[in-house]
Amino acid sequence: MAKPEIAWNKTKALPRSTLKLLKTKVIGLEADKGLIFKCFLYLILINTAYIYLNPIIYMVTSMIKDSTDLVDPAVQWVPRSVYFGMLQDAWDMLQFPKAFTISVSMSLVIAVCQTLSCAVAGYAFARLDIPLKNFWFFCLLLTFIVPPQLTILPKLIAASQLGVLQSYIPIVLPALFGQGVKGALFVIIYRQFFSKQPKELEEAATMDGAGALRIFAKVMLPLARPAIVVVFLFSFVWNWNDSYSPTIFLHGLSDQPLSVGVSSITSAINARAEEIGPSIYDEPMKMAASFLMILPPLVLYIFAQRWFVEGVDRTGLVE
Repeated sequence: MAKPEIAWNKTKALPRSTLKLLKTKVIGLEADKGLIFKCFLYLILINTAYIYLNPIIYMVTSMIKDSTDLVDPAVQWVPRSVYFGMLQDAWDMLQFPKAFTISVSMSLVIAVCQTLSCAVAGYAFARLDIPLKNFWFFCLLLTFIVPPQLTILPKLIAASQLGVLQSYIPIVLPALFGQGVKGALFVIIYRQFFSKQPKELEEAATMDGAGALRIFAKVMLPLARPAIVVVFLFSFVWNWNDSYSPTIFLHGLSDQPLSVGVSSITSAINARAEEIGPSIYDEPMKMAASFLMILPPLVLYIFAQRWFVEGVDRTGLVE
């Protein structure tokens, strides 16, 4: 009579072990290791990705629709045929090759200037004993808080008195001194990074006879590669997208960057719509111009995303 009981216990123990294994796979030994948590995490990531990709997908599908698909309410996301006429018209209206060259040159020069000048300022705020350093850092924070619309009039007056209106000098020159678009934020990023470096590096360099400038150039700046990548990419993209400063300082010039060209196309389409009424081609034209505007930074980020993510993580920007 004992053998059947032993066999029954073994057959009963088998489902328990299977259930325990299934529970371990589904729930996990820890809360963030189970299948339920991973499914929930991927659901959030997919929804977040859709929120950011939805405007780009809508932009692409809108600009490649022909007239038949534009007037058909049943066609929302997938057009029946692909039409590149709007993209070609936007290319011609923007004078894309020339505007692209201007935008790349201007954004690249400003990004390089801000990357170097903000590194010097951030190192000074983080490591040097400067009189009234906290006061000057407070002033720096004020420039970060004050909107650019409040300072554009003094800049215009100064540019007019110097005779540099309708030129790129008023846009590039502030970047040489750590200003420009979001310049104060870049100084803060560098200050955050340099503050985390050990003091023993400076002490060893000082014992070897190095001064502050040499310590910065030979010791600290090579270590600041993550911060340099983050600042350069941020500066390049923000100056690429900036249409406010070029519109103010380059008003009247025939050679305009892409950001100003897209704004001009949008304004012209809106003015024509108010005068003679809207057209079915208005929105696809805006989408095509916007797509040509965001395509170069998108390609840049695709190739530089690994260094950008590492740089954001190592600079402590997420904190």
